Amino acid sequence: MIGRMLVTVLVLAAIAAPPAVAKVEARAETGSGTSGTVSTVNAGSAGSASTVKAGAAGTGTAPVRCNPGRGTTSIGESWAQRRLSLPEVWELTKGAGVTVAVVDSGVDTTHPQLRRTRSIDLTATGARDCLGHGTAVAGIIAAAEMKGVPFTGVAPQARLISIKQTSDGTGDVGRLALAIVRAVELGADVINVSVEARDHADLRDAVTYALAMDAVVVAAAGNVQKEDGTPGPAYPAAYEGVLSVGAAGPDGARADSSNAVTPVSVLAPGRNVTSTWAGRAYRENLEGTSFAAPYVAGVVALVRARHPGLDNVRVRRRVELTANGGSGAGTGAGMVNPLLAVSAILPSEQVALAPRQAAPLPGNAVRPAPPEDSRAISISLWVALGSLVVGVLVTVAGVAVPMGRRRGWRPGSTENQT
Repeated sequence: MIGRMLVTVLVLAAIAAPPAVAKVEARAETGSGTSGTVSTVNAGSAGSASTVKAGAAGTGTAPVRCNPGRGTTSIGESWAQRRLSLPEVWELTKGAGVTVAVVDSGVDTTHPQLRRTRSIDLTATGARDCLGHGTAVAGIIAAAEMKGVPFTGVAPQARLISIKQTSDGTGDVGRLALAIVRAVELGADVINVSVEARDHADLRDAVTYALAMDAVVVAAAGNVQKEDGTPGPAYPAAYEGVLSVGAAGPDGARADSSNAVTPVSVLAPGRNVTSTWAGRAYRENLEGTSFAAPYVAGVVALVRARHPGLDNVRVRRRVELTANGGSGAGTGAGMVNPLLAVSAILPSEQVALAPRQAAPLPGNAVRPAPPEDSRAISISLWVALGSLVVGVLVTVAGVAVPMGRRRGWRPGSTENQT
């Protein structure tokens, strides 16, 4: 009942919030690494932005032009896939039975590796991904295995739900909050938010609701540009209980562009990343915490599939405890380790999950011993004693009778015989 009331409050707040107050600000990067347009997506190298203009939550105009940028059809094996030893993890689990929501710019469901994705549009501009950003994020999480393609998502058998909350990279907190709540209502076990925003009551309430409903919220820690000046924490990554992800390069060190002010849980590949792209294509030069977060969301899907009895707190804790170790600001527990996250035996977790002790037996479950019968015991002792005496007498008789017969039953003499 409380959960439903909270959903109602959030939806009303999202619709009623003035755009000037609720605007989300984040900076996207172009493919060359220079700053792009202001957007809700923490895009990294997301290509050029589209000219679509979205209004407040639940409203918007039809797209005028949709230009996610050019992709490629020829790719090599991703260093991130090698670094994370995903083929070894897939021998244990591929994320089957887990649902991951991608709160982003939409997903190109015509891509052959993303056809199982369910799409929800909150922008009134259609489900198409006009940025390519959401398609790349979704591919890192759960792109299906495809013969002849050297790229596969972290959890290729997980179910994907695309919740489109921006069409051109700009949006508002009300719609972002509504997207998170919608993900919970659709049964998401994991919610990936590759978006950075300012703290807002609607967003904070939406994340609190998602965590209360046992969803694991994974969010990008945000990117830093030279012209940004002193960076501030990115939300929802900075909220308590969120699995916040920073970006790392092939050497495992934090990327310079990864926001170190935001509290970071773990690092994941976020430089020169390969993934699916809008237009049934791929991109190999993706960069930013936007693309680090889905690696961790995929790992969370693997953990939830392998350990279905763990709640979201223990899943988050498992991912952090099994990471490779971090050093310095913005590194958290270090590079995420999918194999250990799925297979490690954590003693503290075993204690926490130990079965309850059996309830004590009721008082009448065991009958009390009957009282001693002293008379019966006395009779038994006398019978035993009598039996012993008889036995002794029989033994003596057995010796004495043969000796008497040999003597002719005459008493023996003490005189010397000559």
